[in-house]
Amino acid sequence: MKVKLKLGPIADERPVKVTLELPAALHRDLVAYAEILASETGQPVTDPIRLVVPMLERFIATDRGFSSIRRRST
Repeated sequence: MKVKLKLGPIADERPVKVTLELPAALHRDLVAYAEILASETGQPVTDPIRLVVPMLERFIATDRGFSSIRRRST
């Protein structure tokens, strides 16, 4: 079954080190998302932590309230 995920393939860039604590349930969701993303894109399964930055970028890019306020402040 083909699904439309909000993220596309993860670019193979220099890794960024992030140190944070995640709730166990969120980590399990990230692992599952990484597995589904890999099967949808044909790429190998990525470290689920590498999903955090693209997810945050996508979230910020699609947050209309944030965009509106940001445009007004520049």
